[in-house]
Amino acid sequence: MLNIVDQKDNEKAIAFCDEFINSDKPKYIFGRNEFALSIASFVEVDGFIDDFTDEQDYLNKPIVKIEDVPKNALIVSSLIGKPLLAEKRLNEYEFNHLDYYAFYKYSALKLQQVMFWEGFVDDFKINRGKYEEIYSLLVDDISKNQFEKIINFRLSYNLDFMRGFKAIEELQYFEGFLPLKTSGESFVDVGGFDGYTSEEFIKRCPDYKSVYFFEPEERNMNISKKRFENNENINFFQMGLSDKKEALRFDIGGSSSKISENGSVQIEVDKLDDLISDPVTFIKMDIEGAERNAIDGAKETIKKYHPILALCVYHQFDDFWQIPNQIFNIRNDYKIYLRHYTEGISETVMFFIPKTGQV
Repeated sequence: MLNIVDQKDNEKAIAFCDEFINSDKPKYIFGRNEFALSIASFVEVDGFIDDFTDEQDYLNKPIVKIEDVPKNALIVSSLIGKPLLAEKRLNEYEFNHLDYYAFYKYSALKLQQVMFWEGFVDDFKINRGKYEEIYSLLVDDISKNQFEKIINFRLSYNLDFMRGFKAIEELQYFEGFLPLKTSGESFVDVGGFDGYTSEEFIKRCPDYKSVYFFEPEERNMNISKKRFENNENINFFQMGLSDKKEALRFDIGGSSSKISENGSVQIEVDKLDDLISDPVTFIKMDIEGAERNAIDGAKETIKKYHPILALCVYHQFDDFWQIPNQIFNIRNDYKIYLRHYTEGISETVMFFIPKTGQV
């Protein structure tokens, strides 16, 4: 059973928020992003801390190096992706500081919501039984522990639940429990980006049968084609996957590029079932919230070939139970593992490993 920890108010964080909003002490924001902008729209700050730029100002405020910040300054870290590394850096200089998660919770300001989380608290209350069911199906203790910690983090905004997690994206998708063979594997890389994941697949499966590489962004596709110019049987699809063939707007944003009504370019999408007829053994998906539609468009492939699946489950607030339910409605003969590859909100992957001897 999921252990949901009752949370008492963090009096220290509450006092910090009051002081940051109302005192005359120097106030700085660590980092520059949409969350820093959100804070600065409510609180008059003295500047922004960024050790990795030559720019001089941001939002008409000075950009400073951390060693130049007054020792009595109050600092809010806006770095939600690497909050523990930011915390470590600020602790080295013994600053009085707070992470964005706690500041969002206790400041009472209408700040920018943490991405992917909007709606989660209500969904968990309504559908707790579904979360409990998926928790019970997780195969190993690591999966259960990480699932539980992430849920508690989302409910509480308490960064303590993420202690022990590290930024290990370089290990993503390839765990020891994957039954990959060195030869004969066929890999479908959905959201291939610059080709890094397919390259890692090839390292592990050098005598692969084929790679099917899906990436709608032209620049990334060109990089990937260059990367694999000496490899055989790489099938490139400059398009996205979905549950039907259509043209959609696409927002270009590096590794976070995504389908969006306000996207700057148009891309083609189609069903995996209509694009690949050969057997596939391993499908990976990381497509910024479009995973469910792509799964719907891959039903027949999954049903027929029973591939390993590595699916990102963090882009939508209810992915933790919706995606496994979706898979089990196609086939129920999978074991489930979960792994998280950052110290923040992103890169949670659910692995579906075929059970042998079942149809």
